[in-house]
Amino acid sequence: MTRPAVRALGLPLAAAVLVALSACGSGDADVAPTTAAAEADPALAAMLPDDVRDAGRLTVATDGAYAPASFFAPDGRTVTGFEPDLATAIGELLGVEVELVVTDFDTILDQVADHEIDVAMAAITDTEEREETVDFVNYFSAGTSIVVQRGNPVGISELDDLCGQVVAVEEGTVQVDLLERTQPACGDLPIKIDRYDTNDDALVEVRTGRAAAVLNDYPPAAYLSTAERTQADYQLASDVQYEPGLYGIAVAKDRARLRDALQATLETLVESGRYEDVLESWDVADGAVRTVSVNAGARSEH
Repeated sequence: MTRPAVRALGLPLAAAVLVALSACGSGDADVAPTTAAAEADPALAAMLPDDVRDAGRLTVATDGAYAPASFFAPDGRTVTGFEPDLATAIGELLGVEVELVVTDFDTILDQVADHEIDVAMAAITDTEEREETVDFVNYFSAGTSIVVQRGNPVGISELDDLCGQVVAVEEGTVQVDLLERTQPACGDLPIKIDRYDTNDDALVEVRTGRAAAVLNDYPPAAYLSTAERTQADYQLASDVQYEPGLYGIAVAKDRARLRDALQATLETLVESGRYEDVLESWDVADGAVRTVSVNAGARSEH
């Protein structure tokens, strides 16, 4: 199957940036073994809504800056990560091209709900509030971790240690909500929550010492602390994962056929072992789910 493209949403059409989507994984060179392409499954393809099947393309929104889930490789053009790999596998079984759309995380669910893009796969935690806007096909599990500057100069080891500190965080994430829920316990030493458009922007604040910490999902946090290009700058404050939840592929609530096709396709990937192969290639198999559910994240909220 032709490798899917990636474009930047919200740019004038003439200025849209088209880049390649890798079907490879991580490691220090940001490349993992490539698995053989799967043959399209006619039964799964028949589940697709007519507009997607006729177009032969599924547009998938992603953040593009959240390694190892989805991020740009060193060439600046190739989008890689375990989510692009899973999206590629989904597209192969459905017999459609997958086009990744790099967009702002804070508006990604509205874009799905408004049919500007077909689905979103961007390390989105399924929550009750988010289910009011979209449906989720759950495919991964992760909690929140605290990332600090290498050497941990402030001595942070748990959430309570963030009281009185500047904490950088990406706007629109569940980490913002977690910090706000932590505030009452801080009393007269509230957390100063600095919100940024991208996770990369938040990380710069920690690396330069302008923020004491950033909150990330555990896989990206662990990746930062071990990847060759970033381990000198960042470390985990601890191995604790706060409020574990389910990632979900976001689908508009009025597109049940597309949602069900994605669920069935992911179930096939789980049963065949390719799902686990992808996660293992990125060292994130601990987040694997045994059952591909729909809107189960809200039921798992603490």
